[in-house]
Amino acid sequence: MISKETLFALSLFPYLGFLWFLNRSQLMPRLALYGFYGTLVFVGVTIPAGIYAKVHYGESLANIDWLHGGAEVFLTLSNILLVLGFRQAIQELKAKS
Repeated sequence: MISKETLFALSLFPYLGFLWFLNRSQLMPRLALYGFYGTLVFVGVTIPAGIYAKVHYGESLANIDWLHGGAEVFLTLSNILLVLGFRQAIQELKAKS
C-alpha cells in the first residue's frame, strides 16, 4: 500500500504538468493562473509547517491551530485569486458581447 506522504509527493508532478499546460495555452486569465501557482506556495508553506509542528510540538499540523491557520491563509489567498481571475474574465467576455 502506498503511503499518503508518497502519494502527496507524487501528486505534485501531475499538478506541475497542469500548470505547464495552463501557462502555454495563454487562455487562462492571468490572475487565476497566479491563484493556481499560489497553491504551490501553500504546499511549500504547509510542508515545513507540518515538520515544525511534529518536531516542536510532537503533533500533526492539524492539531496546532495557530500554525495550521497560518498555512491555510495561503490556500485562501490562492482561492481568492482564482475567483477574482475568473470573475474578471467573465466580465470581459460580457463586455465584448
